[in-house]
Amino acid sequence: MTVTLITGANKGIGFETARQLLAQGHTVYIGARDPERGAKAAAELGGFFVQLDVTDDASVAAALETIGRAEGALDVLVNNAGVMANGTVDGPTALWSFDTNAVGIVRVTEAALPWLQRSSQPVVVNVTSSMGSFWAVTTPERPESGLTTAPLYAASKAAANMLTLQYAKAHPDIRFNAVEPGFTATDMTAEMDGGRPVEVSAGTIVRLATQGAAGTAGTFSDEGGPLPW
Repeated sequence: MTVTLITGANKGIGFETARQLLAQGHTVYIGARDPERGAKAAAELGGFFVQLDVTDDASVAAALETIGRAEGALDVLVNNAGVMANGTVDGPTALWSFDTNAVGIVRVTEAALPWLQRSSQPVVVNVTSSMGSFWAVTTPERPESGLTTAPLYAASKAAANMLTLQYAKAHPDIRFNAVEPGFTATDMTAEMDGGRPVEVSAGTIVRLATQGAAGTAGTFSDEGGPLPW
């Protein structure tokens, strides 16, 4: 039985990723900052709720200790929690954006490593963004090249991409990959027009989370496969 933790899983892409992995037989822990919403989501899905605020060291440590003691190992970690930080550009907003989107990955991953290392096929999927890809934002044909409204989001996701690469090099026994889930209709993008269904975007995460022993590592992908960093 595969044990999976998904951060920010009480709604949106994280919720749908949990639903799809539960359907494949995973034991899924729904990591959520808000206890009421997290518990409700876990009950609806049939997973387990664990209170987890990626910006709080004590919360992260307690969550991973709870999972580790209950299961003995962690097979899959999906670092999904994130914030948009759209519009305002100032110091406090930058700290908030980076603390959630980049430092949050460090907090959760470091707390998870001892339990991931007890798995026979450990996997980490970092949900990042093509807005954090230097290739995408400097390629005129890509829509990211014309987006200027969320510089802090883009910069924090670029940091998340680099963290994925560095972790992949430091821990070759764990398959670390980053994923661009695509522009998705969620609460985070409610102010924007369009966005595809969460089922499609979550499917890309699930594909990377369920790779076999010969799966890739150190990649940045969307639904079409690997992308340049």
